[in-house]
Amino acid sequence: MVDWFLAQRLARYVAGEPDARPPRTDLRALATDSAERVVAYTGLAPVRPLPPAEGVGRAEWIAANVGSMRALLDPPLSQVGEGLGPARHAMRLGAGALLTAEVGVLLGFLAQRVLGQYELVLLDTAPDERPPRLLFVLPNLGAAGRAFGADEREFHTWVALHEVTHAVQFAGVPWLQPHMAGMVRELLSHAEVRIDARRALRMPGGDDLKRLAAAVRSGDLVALVASDAERTTIERMQTTMAVLEGHAEHVMDTVGAPLLPSLPQLRAALDARRRSQSAPARLLQRLLGLEMKMRQYEQGKRFCDAIVREAGVEALNRVWLSPEMLPSSAELDAPLRWLDRTGVPRRLSA
Repeated sequence: MVDWFLAQRLARYVAGEPDARPPRTDLRALATDSAERVVAYTGLAPVRPLPPAEGVGRAEWIAANVGSMRALLDPPLSQVGEGLGPARHAMRLGAGALLTAEVGVLLGFLAQRVLGQYELVLLDTAPDERPPRLLFVLPNLGAAGRAFGADEREFHTWVALHEVTHAVQFAGVPWLQPHMAGMVRELLSHAEVRIDARRALRMPGGDDLKRLAAAVRSGDLVALVASDAERTTIERMQTTMAVLEGHAEHVMDTVGAPLLPSLPQLRAALDARRRSQSAPARLLQRLLGLEMKMRQYEQGKRFCDAIVREAGVEALNRVWLSPEMLPSSAELDAPLRWLDRTGVPRRLSA
């Protein structure tokens, strides 16, 4: 249904491939050193080897993610239009063109900005079948480092700490990948294109426009099409992602503090970069749901910082005991409620 070849070409066109001096840092050695430091701080012990660091260009990053998205989306999309009879072909043709364009623009936009990625296929596959990869997008690392005015090795160390933390999370918490895969499977099993001919052929009314405007403002366009059950699953997934991203943000700052003299400047520059997008870019982020990702960084880091401040890193590690120990969306904004629910004594109050 999605023309993946065309989507990949569109993504490469949107992303471009700027000329950039390749980093002089040995990213593989840096990732190995970062892994040792992350494991020592977090106490998470990987049960399998971590993937080696790979320096890639934007085109290779796009190709890797096209492969992951194709494996994820092709099975449910193959069911689109079932039961429509003669209209099925036209429906699939139109929906396929729209999805191809959306995937291409999304990947192209992300390829301009992503610095590194722990690429994990969120399917019911064993790591041996689809090994995860640890990718660093070299032209983006170079451009961001120059924009920040940062020392190259310091900046690359900081980014490596974040991405390696994700690798340690998934290699050190056996239930995490199946848990994420289960939520993805649950969403995809209910995925369908809903068609109402009478609504499709009429002009949108005032209520339709108000709902659309509210969804764009909040960055929650999924609320327009998701059922109540799907929204519950999406909320659980967003909360889990907030913990994953917030934990990585907390670790990269805590472990990086004694290593990186310019850490405060790096943090300020990165936060400013995430906020200071042009108006068209911010609108695109909202339409694609990417602003939720930014909120996950901030919300999750506040939660992790607060737990460690109140009860130490050992208390924070309790989130990795089981899916039930993950905070709820309400507890993300009220970390002390999570401490009370899980029975963790507070170090400061003691």
